[in-house]
Order: sequence, then C-alpha cells, then structure tokens
Amino acid sequence: MKGAALFIAIFALAVLIVPMVALSFDTAGPSGTPVQVHMPAAGQSAASTQPDVPEAGPGPQQEFPITDMPGSEAEAEPPADSEVQSLSGMSYNGVLEFKVYNQSTGKVDTVSLRDYVRGAVAAEMPVTFHPEALKAQAVAAHTFALHNHYEQQESTDPALKGADFAADPQNMLVYITEEQAKAFYGEKGDEYWERICEAADSVLTYVLEYEDEPIVAAYHAISAGQTEDASNVWTGYAPYLQASESEGDLLAPDYETATVLPRDTVQNALWTAYPSAELSDDPSEWFTGLMRSSSGYVTELDVGGVELHGKDIRTLFDLRSHNMDIDYSAQSESFTFTVRGYGHGVGLSQYGADFLARQGYTFDEILRNYYTGVTLKKIALEDGAQV
Repeated sequence: MKGAALFIAIFALAVLIVPMVALSFDTAGPSGTPVQVHMPAAGQSAASTQPDVPEAGPGPQQEFPITDMPGSEAEAEPPADSEVQSLSGMSYNGVLEFKVYNQSTGKVDTVSLRDYVRGAVAAEMPVTFHPEALKAQAVAAHTFALHNHYEQQESTDPALKGADFAADPQNMLVYITEEQAKAFYGEKGDEYWERICEAADSVLTYVLEYEDEPIVAAYHAISAGQTEDASNVWTGYAPYLQASESEGDLLAPDYETATVLPRDTVQNALWTAYPSAELSDDPSEWFTGLMRSSSGYVTELDVGGVELHGKDIRTLFDLRSHNMDIDYSAQSESFTFTVRGYGHGVGLSQYGADFLARQGYTFDEILRNYYTGVTLKKIALEDGAQV
C-alpha cells in the first residue's frame, strides 16, 4: 500500500489485550479483547510495543449534554440521500464481500459487504449514538476492512487461513450478525437493528482514501481531548492520522479514571516484565522522565533504567489509556495511575464523533475532523453485482 508506510499484523486479536489501528499494529481490527460491545468498557491496548488498532465500541449507552460549539468549517457538502439510489452492485474495485476468520469456530466465513458494515456498526458503537456518528463509524469500519483485504493480498498471514481479517461474532468482537444483535438488544432488537441499518446503508457507497487507496481508518473510544499522532503510537507514518481536536471527549462518561495498586503488586509486575529494571528503595523514583506528545500521551519514561513507552505501562497494568499521571503515596504504600481517555487515541474518537454530531456536524465533516487530507470517495456501480 503506497498511501502510508504502515506495518500491520492484521486482526491479531487472539494475542491482544486491546480496544481498536494503523502502523505497526498488533491488532488490525476495530476491536480486540477484552472489548464489551455497548457495555461500560471499550477495549484495552495492544499487549506489546506494537500499536493496537481501531478500538472497540465506546461503552455505556450514555449521551453527551448538548453544549454550544462552533460549526464545522468542512467544505464538502454531505452527500444527499437521493444519491444513494441502490445498494445492489456497489463495490470498491469489485470487493463485494469479506472473508472473516471466525475465532470461535476456527472457520472462515464469507460475509457480504452490506452485512459486514451493518454488523461492524452494531459491534463497535452504541446504537443510541447520533445517526451521523453511526454513519461515520460505518465508513471507518468499511474502509478499514478494505485496507486489511488488500494488505492480505500483498502479504498473507497464514494464521488467518485465507481470510481478510479475524473476528469473533460469538463474543461480539469486530462485527456481529443480525440475529446476534437482535438477541443482544432484546425487546428493542427490531427497533435498534433498523436504526443501525439505516445509518450503515446510507453510507455504504462511501470509502475514505488517501492517494487513491483505502486508509487505515483507526478509531478508539475516547481521546484525551485531542487525538494522538499515529507516529507516536506505532511504527511507521500515516499522514492522515495526525493529532486533531476532540474536546467533546472531555464530557464523556469516565473520561478520567484512577487505578490504585499496592507497591508490591507494581514491583512484582515490573520485575516480571522487565527483570533488568533496578528499582530503588524509594518507589517514588521508579517512574521518572515522563515525556509526552503534544496531545498529552506518554511517549517515553524510565523505569529503573529501562526505557519504556506509555503503551507498555498501559498494557502491564491494564489501564484504559497511556495518557496518564503516576503518583506514589508513602502513607498508603500504593501507586495511583490517573488516566484520561480510553484507547490508543489515534484516528476517530467514537465519543467525540457523537458529540460533534450533536452539534450539527454531518458524517463527512466528522470524518474529515479526525482523518487529515483524506478523500471521501463514492464507490462504483457494477451491473449484476450484489452486496
């Protein structure tokens, strides 16, 4: 893929601890373990120094308070509904379906484009979010799947058994079927599924491109108020994954959380993961030299002489984000990890997208807020094809 120098391990969900994309990923799917769909947790970060990918759904079905916010300056007019004449035969260079490695069954399922995008929206974003946010999520999920499809054509991962990426519908990871969604929603199943289909189908004809190729459409649950530049999280460079404003995230439920761990727990975890770390008798000196990106995420710190990234600490202590402060209390002999946001912080913020939508932003304006310099392309019609 010429659009960006990315090195991606496609949907390596089985070995992750994550939520949801882009450069040298350890996961390449919109979600990872342990992600709870439409529940109070989004996802965690990748279990290695490689980046975790589009993170999972934002969690609790809570809505932002409506506040005043300047209108979008996006130049593009949102596509009119009348432009979407028929979903039959829509494809991106002939891609009408995806092959998905089902992690529960060990089989490769063939899923139509339409069913996949619908199911990805159902799995990745609370259905109570604004329709324009759901549309933005649909375009991102569609684009990300396409990116992975082409990556597998260029460099096949044997673990996927010929699939484009992995998913676990039974555990509501990456995408779910209509039956699973309706069962999950219970008495509101039909109503909510219709809402999902309306949003997904209305934008099924749109894909995000950079230099004429589908982008790595990373997304996550909640940023720290500003999204992170992908180059600060993963190996490589994607010019469309730059830091962007996302102030609505400051209003998200559990935007800031605190994890308190006993000194012995922290010490044992550090020595197990980093045996060469020289931890002094003063625990307040164990974490030093914190360096941050312009978005506030920790990009470097010293732990007993071992140079680490904030992602390493996030993974080790199962934190929601690597935008953190670390404080030690001698009185209680414990560490407090104060964390802002949820996820790797790259690309589209799902709670941020919902906030923007409630201020009047359309799905294309939301996407352009989070993906720099991209083109929203309408995919072509092919006679006789079915999605």
